Amino acid sequence: MDPLRLICVFGLLVLAQPRVVMDGTGLQKCGFQAIYNFGDSNSDTGAISAALSEVTSPNGETFFGHPSGRACDGRLIIDFIAERLKLPYLSAYLDSVGADFRHGANFATGGSSIRLGGYSPFHLGIQISQFIQFKARTTALYNQLSPSDPGKIPPFKSNLPRPADFSRAIYTFDIGQNDLAYGFQHTTEEQVRKSIPDILNQFAEAVHRLYEEEARIFWVHNTGPLGCLPYSYLYHNSNPGNLDQNRCVKSQNEIAQEFNRQLKNKVSQLSTQLPHSAFTYVDVYSVKYQLISTARSQGFIDPMNFCCGSFYGVHIDCGKKAIVNGTVYGNPCGHPSMHISWDGIHYSEAANLWVANRILNGSHSCPAFSVEEACQLV
Repeated sequence: MDPLRLICVFGLLVLAQPRVVMDGTGLQKCGFQAIYNFGDSNSDTGAISAALSEVTSPNGETFFGHPSGRACDGRLIIDFIAERLKLPYLSAYLDSVGADFRHGANFATGGSSIRLGGYSPFHLGIQISQFIQFKARTTALYNQLSPSDPGKIPPFKSNLPRPADFSRAIYTFDIGQNDLAYGFQHTTEEQVRKSIPDILNQFAEAVHRLYEEEARIFWVHNTGPLGCLPYSYLYHNSNPGNLDQNRCVKSQNEIAQEFNRQLKNKVSQLSTQLPHSAFTYVDVYSVKYQLISTARSQGFIDPMNFCCGSFYGVHIDCGKKAIVNGTVYGNPCGHPSMHISWDGIHYSEAANLWVANRILNGSHSCPAFSVEEACQLV
């Protein structure tokens, strides 16, 4: 039997035991006080915009009404996780303006990969090092700021995480897509496939480092169907034999699925190696592929169309414009909520909400716990 399958069965057995009823379902709620997130642009809430390249309008137009540091017209899945846990949206660790870290921090950075190299210098090892420094410095500062009046909290201290919350926080991961994408772009598909074990060994090393820092509850997203991104389709549509019935690049999706199979096994190993931990493996791939394959019946238009920027003949990033032979490229569409893809690579807020509604309730998780119940196996 697959070792992770044993964990899922165990989770179901735990559900059958008597519990304190906290939410009307027979399950005790965790009451997470903080989220610490690690990842790439799929969950970056402002890091890359603050550190390297500003994310400009029309990003953010649907929900925030202005650029919010997100490569999206509105909210990301990590934002819907925060909403579900009744916590504020996460401030980016690298964004010093208006940051509030009371209920966690976001170390995800656009372009990041698990391994060193790739599109961004902020690979997962760097993100973990940033977290370790963040925890040490904020804990020391919090403990120094003792109010003269015990009934009052100094304004500066109110923006700091409480030291006790680090061990009771949920640690979320959405990373790995860029390891594969960069490999597809610069090496062969076979080399990408062979690189997966090393990528996941480095992921495991990062998790071990967090565990040493009192992290106990981990929520791990697998990688999505890269071959279904409009960007991938547009650069591979000259080879229709490598496209599936939804015009997704079959070979890229097959490697993404192999990555996810090995990631699932790695999560199983980690849960065995790290006592007093709780891991939830979330099958985002299946949900996103379901959305792609049923787009029209879900109220979306052709999933290979996108709203902002251009890859048609000329590459224009979302938020920029160019005139080529009298044609204006880069104007955003007027109805982003009808698009699955916002800019050819990143999902729209409407698509993120659709996916979040199907993964946060536990129906695509192993064990089958909702995000509120992710601590149940500790």
